[in-house]
Amino acid sequence: MFCAVRFSGVLRRQPTTSAIGGLCLIVSTAAAAAGCRNGSPLVLTQQVEARRLASTIRVQFNKAIEASNRAVMEVTDEASAAAARETGQATQAVERDLTTLERVLGELAYGDESRQLETFKTCFGGYRTLDADILPLAVENTNIKAQRLSFGPARDAATAFRQALDAAGRSSAAKNACCVDALIQKAVAAVLDVQVTQARHIAESDDGAMSQMEREMAASQAAARKSLEELKQLVPPPAQPRVDAAIAALDRFDAVNAELVTLSRRNSNVRSMALSLGKKRTVTAECDAILQGIESALAKHNFSATR
Repeated sequence: MFCAVRFSGVLRRQPTTSAIGGLCLIVSTAAAAAGCRNGSPLVLTQQVEARRLASTIRVQFNKAIEASNRAVMEVTDEASAAAARETGQATQAVERDLTTLERVLGELAYGDESRQLETFKTCFGGYRTLDADILPLAVENTNIKAQRLSFGPARDAATAFRQALDAAGRSSAAKNACCVDALIQKAVAAVLDVQVTQARHIAESDDGAMSQMEREMAASQAAARKSLEELKQLVPPPAQPRVDAAIAALDRFDAVNAELVTLSRRNSNVRSMALSLGKKRTVTAECDAILQGIESALAKHNFSATR
């Protein structure tokens, strides 16, 4: 019988004795173990797994980015929340694969790639911090809700206000028609000014600018009320109910406007959009470049096997 032993890459066949046979078993086992570490199917498997994990991490990371962006862009709470959940799922997948890849790179003793992975983990932490700010804001949709109030209840109240005043004007005596018409036009213009300012307020991101707009709206609302008070003194009794209807419509308009301003002040859509298009774009580009570098570095390692 003979035992095959590899010495310095050369395969020699030795006669087996009981003593030599024991030594042969020890040397053969050591040689096999060394082969597993330096080019065996185990290393081959680890190399393939490292490449797969790096690729999967990049795919999941980009899925997280895409879902987060959709959360910001969606116009309903439900759609934004669904996109935010997708972001969380993709982010968790990245974290799981990062842990596995870190272990595999350590077993392969790939120092450069391990250091690159640590750099990515730091960058990814920054990305997650930004997303933790962006996603809750995106789901709130306060600017979109404010816009809906402006185009819905606020517009309806303004329309009712104008129609009531038009009816009051038609019911007025001919001798007061000129003054009545002037007051009606002044009141309608004041409410229209508030409506125009609402749109600017919803789109604004600067607190100082919003405060100035709120002062302008308050002045216009006060002007509208003053016009109604003067109008009530001029119109005949049959027109009084019309003026009262206009006052009630203005009350509704002012209440909606107050709610609108509160939502607009929160500025969740404006802030989430600003973060997504600003800091987040820089961080995501940096993270993706690191992942691409890891993939490229792993691709340079030749698949090796024992010969």
